Amino acid sequence: MPTGQDLDDRHVIEDKPIEQENYSRPSSSGNDDIHQQEDPEMNNGAAQDKEAQTDARSTLTTESAIPPPPDGGLHAWLKVFGGFMIYINIWGFTLTYGAFQSYYKTTLLSTSTPSAISWIGTVQAWLLIVIGVLSGPLFDLGYFRSMLLVGNFLVVLGIMMLSLSTTYWQVFLSQGVCMGLGAGLLYIPSLAMVGVWFSKKRALAMGIVMSGIAVGGVIYITMFDKLTDKAGFPWAIRAIGFVALAAALLSIPALLSGSAWLKHKRKRRALFDKSALHDRLFLVFTCCSFSTFLGYIVPYFYIPTYAIEKLGSSESTALNMLVLSIAGSFFGRLVSGVAAHWMGAIVTWGVCAFASGVLALCWISIEKESTFIAFSILWGFFSAALVTVPSAAFANITPDLSRLGTRLGMSWSVSSIASLIGAPIAGALLKRTDRQMDFIGVQVWSGVCLMIGTGWLVVLWAMTVRKQKKGWRV
Repeated sequence: MPTGQDLDDRHVIEDKPIEQENYSRPSSSGNDDIHQQEDPEMNNGAAQDKEAQTDARSTLTTESAIPPPPDGGLHAWLKVFGGFMIYINIWGFTLTYGAFQSYYKTTLLSTSTPSAISWIGTVQAWLLIVIGVLSGPLFDLGYFRSMLLVGNFLVVLGIMMLSLSTTYWQVFLSQGVCMGLGAGLLYIPSLAMVGVWFSKKRALAMGIVMSGIAVGGVIYITMFDKLTDKAGFPWAIRAIGFVALAAALLSIPALLSGSAWLKHKRKRRALFDKSALHDRLFLVFTCCSFSTFLGYIVPYFYIPTYAIEKLGSSESTALNMLVLSIAGSFFGRLVSGVAAHWMGAIVTWGVCAFASGVLALCWISIEKESTFIAFSILWGFFSAALVTVPSAAFANITPDLSRLGTRLGMSWSVSSIASLIGAPIAGALLKRTDRQMDFIGVQVWSGVCLMIGTGWLVVLWAMTVRKQKKGWRV
């Protein structure tokens, strides 16, 4: 998935003079004012003096509204806190969908097929990515405040409407569409804000923001598990909604503090670069991400269902397995980032894709609870790199970094289709025998897709090494 580093487009090309106006900008000590200075010497006449002032103003364009990032200070770290709160809501809910998949199949939507139920979660994830790509240019045009307010409103509204839902289409519209649209409006801009305020410490800042994914997943799954039995599904979802509302309300002032410069429009980034279609590395990269995305999210959706149906685990134990998987992904993101620094992003991506594919195929033979717990933790650890490392890998193969955001958006738009269809296809392969459900189709689908992705990554690695001639660490 694209990160704020890829969409950190702080340079403004519009050559419009800023009239006498004060505005806030990133600063390690707070807000600074830019004032136009008048020339005190009036020796050459009024006409020459006026011309000199006009020339001086012409150099003060909106580009100066976004100076180099301060890499610290109250406002900068408030952006990290705000992004952390945003990610608790948008990705925390997306990765916890396995808990809802299990509950819907056994209780709320028991008449629907596993494939149909999967569409709810995959549509939410797909909208998050696609709308996220489109929200990048809106951020450049100065609509961050609007997206922040509307996005948070839609996410909380979707959760509250889910608490009132009783039919498939009500759940689909509230959890899949409404929450997906809101999350998409928040996804890229919240990371881009962190990128604007950090440079040398950007990796640390991004890592803290990304950790909100695991924190949100653990919080929401635990609440869902404990409250559904005691208070019922509607009130369990409302309680989650109140937590999401608190996170949203905390994120808004944190992300807007010291950011009056956001009202200045910047040059909108192009959404399509035709030259990318003739770049073999770009095409192979897209095949890599598309293949891995087909299999990546499947276990997250079916870990609780497998534990209940195949291993006879209680619902609480099954959900705890998903919690352990998401917790494992937290450490996986940290370790894969360090590994990518030393081994190269493409190599790290390939190793983790291969390990994930092997784990998915080994899933076929798991028949014990203890073994499945180990699988869940390892899956979360290794699969985390499949969504965090690709952005760094893409930067390594992009010849013109000024087109990085556009090209990555193009590639992720294609790969998001894999996120949309991967789990529903796996659900269609899920069969019920006389006594229990047969998960062999789900397991083989996930494993084979990841192995195909590994094959594409070997091709990408070989092509990159041959082209760049910098050694195997790429």
